[in-house]
Amino acid sequence: MGVVSWNEAFADRYEEWSAEMTADIAFYVALARQANGPLVELAVGNGRVAIPVAQATGQQVIGIDSSPAMLQLARARTAAAGVQLDLRQGDMRDLALDELAGLIYCPFRALLHLPTWADRRRTFERVAASVQPGGRFAWNAFAFDHRIAARLDGGARSSLWWATKNEWLGLLDVAGLELEALYGGFAREPFNDESREYVFIARRGTSTDQDRRAINVP
Repeated sequence: MGVVSWNEAFADRYEEWSAEMTADIAFYVALARQANGPLVELAVGNGRVAIPVAQATGQQVIGIDSSPAMLQLARARTAAAGVQLDLRQGDMRDLALDELAGLIYCPFRALLHLPTWADRRRTFERVAASVQPGGRFAWNAFAFDHRIAARLDGGARSSLWWATKNEWLGLLDVAGLELEALYGGFAREPFNDESREYVFIARRGTSTDQDRRAINVP
């Protein structure tokens, strides 16, 4: 199997390819409704999630993507839907906002395309610096399955990052974010050995949280 990488020409097929992914929309909409502050979607793509979020909350979602072709699709979809998104071409590794966000989310396993540990760490650190105290960061990704990994380990290569739960938790730790929940699906079912999806919610601690931890340190 060859290296899997993003190709701008693929944008024309993105809607067809992503059509089966619908369960995540209600999940991210619910989080957005609870947020107190700006909403930011990383890897906004064609606006598949951001448009329903904007419709449900009445807020303008900041959508960031590195692909000009995907942003062009998102602009067309937002115009057809009669909503406004603040669409920006940019790299999530360089995330910088004028105002701290109440919620940052990254749907459809997009974090798996970050190629190196340094890229992943930088992204999580930029998210931590860009979200309000008490604000949330949510994302989903394929759950690591050692059985599938063993079958693929024969010289095959992919640009998708095959991450374990502990790797995700390690990124939260180095970025100073706290795990709020890990689910095995978008209906918030418990994560177990049979789960095929990581659905994470993390948050940035508040000063009260930090004070509480300091008091409890032996």
